[in-house]
Amino acid sequence: MRIIYAGTPDFAVSALEALVKDGHQVVAVYTQPDRRAGRGRKVAFSPVKAKAVELSIPVLQPVSLKDVEAQKNLSALDADVMVVAAYGLMLPEAVLNIPRYGCLNIHASLLPRWRGAAPIQRAIEAGDRESGVTIMQMDVGLDTGDMLHVARCAIDENTTGQQLHDTLAALGSEALLSTLSDLLEGSLKPVKQDAAMANYASKLDKSEALINWQDMAITIHRRICAFNAWPVAQTVFNGDTLRVWESALLTVDGNSAAAGQVVGTADGLDVATGKGVIRLLRVQAPGKKPVAISDFLNSRDISSGMQLE
Repeated sequence: MRIIYAGTPDFAVSALEALVKDGHQVVAVYTQPDRRAGRGRKVAFSPVKAKAVELSIPVLQPVSLKDVEAQKNLSALDADVMVVAAYGLMLPEAVLNIPRYGCLNIHASLLPRWRGAAPIQRAIEAGDRESGVTIMQMDVGLDTGDMLHVARCAIDENTTGQQLHDTLAALGSEALLSTLSDLLEGSLKPVKQDAAMANYASKLDKSEALINWQDMAITIHRRICAFNAWPVAQTVFNGDTLRVWESALLTVDGNSAAAGQVVGTADGLDVATGKGVIRLLRVQAPGKKPVAISDFLNSRDISSGMQLE
């Protein structure tokens, strides 16, 4: 098939590679405009653009697809279908109607469970035991189109946002190829979403990263897992910001220690919460790399009774 591919972050790279490997003709890649990043504020390509350049696929980076000229350029590509994966720009109705078979979206949740920008992290934060990928026929709503293919995977108690991201990226590639095969065969069976079951997965914000030790242990642990690898949970210890990359849930019952108080250092950094205790397993001090908690404890004089804020 002649395919236009639209995506920006790492999540969208594997599906682009899969399309090319499967023999489809990707006639163009759409991605967000280049932005400055890093300490040097140098202009950086998006991961999808970098892969497209590597694969010698033409790249287009319009600021908006509402512009008539941008729509004419897209129409001139004469595509059978447009595949969208975490592109970052809204597609107006005029664009949705340009490809012969419309636009398909690789969405990282079991729709309609999580619609919106951060379905991977919100699923973990909410304690979902299952996630997956939905290939959806796009319409003018926010992730409201008919479901064409669903692929599922489990979430365990310690699954991190990065781990689930990688799993769903690979799962999405397989689901996309299966959907395109069914599309060519005319065997797709669209299923409408039940809007009453929908939740909004709001965009992640750095302000959410600060741990509130008054929360329950299970709530804090889920957020630590969800926010790995961004924005990464953090607390204040001895006046410095301490980023928390990994943790384990020790108890979910009440405890006598004050919330945020260190209650053990034998096997990790055990911290009391509003209800229950969690063990910090991997942390990062300012200006340092993430380390196992044993290395962190060996380099510091930390004892029970100390307080995290």
